[in-house]
Amino acid sequence: MSGIKRVVLAYSGGLDTSVIIKWLIERYDCEVIAFSADIGQGSELKGLKEKAIKTGAKKIFIKDLREEFVKDFVFPMLRAGSVYEGAYLLGTSIARPLIAKAQMEIARSVRADGVAHGATGKGNDQVRFELTYYSIDPHIKVVAPWREWDMKGRADLVAYAERHGIPVPVTKAKPYSSDRNLFHISFEGGILEDPWAEPPEDMYVLTVSPEKAPDRPVYIDIGFRNGDPVSINGKKMSPAKLLAALNELGGEHGIGRVDMVESRYVGMKSRGVYETPGGTILHAARRAVESITMDRELIHLRDSLIPRYSELVYYGYWYSPERLAMQKLIDEAASGVTGTARIKLYKGNATVAGRKAARSLYHPDFATFEEDTVYNQKDAEGFIKINALRLKIKAMGDRRS
Repeated sequence: MSGIKRVVLAYSGGLDTSVIIKWLIERYDCEVIAFSADIGQGSELKGLKEKAIKTGAKKIFIKDLREEFVKDFVFPMLRAGSVYEGAYLLGTSIARPLIAKAQMEIARSVRADGVAHGATGKGNDQVRFELTYYSIDPHIKVVAPWREWDMKGRADLVAYAERHGIPVPVTKAKPYSSDRNLFHISFEGGILEDPWAEPPEDMYVLTVSPEKAPDRPVYIDIGFRNGDPVSINGKKMSPAKLLAALNELGGEHGIGRVDMVESRYVGMKSRGVYETPGGTILHAARRAVESITMDRELIHLRDSLIPRYSELVYYGYWYSPERLAMQKLIDEAASGVTGTARIKLYKGNATVAGRKAARSLYHPDFATFEEDTVYNQKDAEGFIKINALRLKIKAMGDRRS
């Protein structure tokens, strides 16, 4: 890493990146430019500029990427129906490629020699950041302090911060780490490392407990156009504003909590607790509209891609050729998903209460159990016999053996 004179650091203001600013200056005698992406952290951005400069950063860039985040990252992922290991809606995973892309743009604009991040050598984020860096500039110099310094854990970082007068955001009142954006908030580490221990109720930020949610349900109508949500109760909204509104509605009704042990890309298991209220509602609503607008074989084909697509997002391959190719098929499949889903919000559940579409593939006169004039039930006999032929031949062979 010789020759590094200016580094752009992905800066959150948390313990790790606050320490890293000072460490980079000491270790490389370089200029540090801090970069923070506003992707919906809310109050966490307050005082970030002053803190970065006070800690030693030469300059800080804070870019509002909320609309881009939802429109170009969250929505394409939702069109794919992405869920990792049956529960995780990929809220942290999908944010990393956008942050890294914007960080590389800053690095290019300030003519930096390298980029740095605060991801540990045990986690997924180091992979997500660096795969994006290298997909944009294969020759970029990457500084990953957790893989270089002699500090072994958070206790060492806290001690380092105290020696250098750096404010420490990790306290006894918050014995875990969190990461927030417009799609979700995640919690891990500390007291959550015991997978048998239930998370404390006062940890949650976006949602009330289902037990304390309102005793009466609320119904909302979500309008979709070509696979993307565009309105709530008939009111059109931008992607970021729509997701923010659903987060608020879902949070009031205790929707979107997940507690799981997941498989990290580097090989170990880890426990994560997530709140994704708006995303949980959108998954239910989108599938409801898909059910009446997407052809059977097309939806089955798309669904067969969900595990692989979700892995690509989780592992950090957002800019890989395979993800981009899969996205084209997914977007084509979603091109006719236009309609409205009615969702019932009640005590932790987002339940489909209705769905409609102008170009619906559902026709009551075909599906009815009552008398109809469009379907001859006798035709099913030949259909069954043709499809049973291979099973009959196998059974005949089994009897002879």
